[in-house]
Amino acid sequence: MTEDRSNPFQAMAEKWPAAIVSRAEVSRFTGGLISEKYISNLDSQGKGIPGRIRIGRKIAYPIAELIAWLEARSSVVPDKKR
Repeated sequence: MTEDRSNPFQAMAEKWPAAIVSRAEVSRFTGGLISEKYISNLDSQGKGIPGRIRIGRKIAYPIAELIAWLEARSSVVPDKKR
């Protein structure tokens, strides 16, 4: 069984059990690539994930917005030719 490598973020979204991701869970959603503190700092600068939702004192992000944000900030690193 092979995974679709063209969009690894979509595969992450399909495994996630909810339609939103809390800021505290962004690190788990991305496999540790992005921390809660980093997202918080970007949000305070106006550079974070758009469409954030406040529920009481918690912040969450719609999966579609999080995926689009991750895709916009990522690129494939080519393998080195030896």
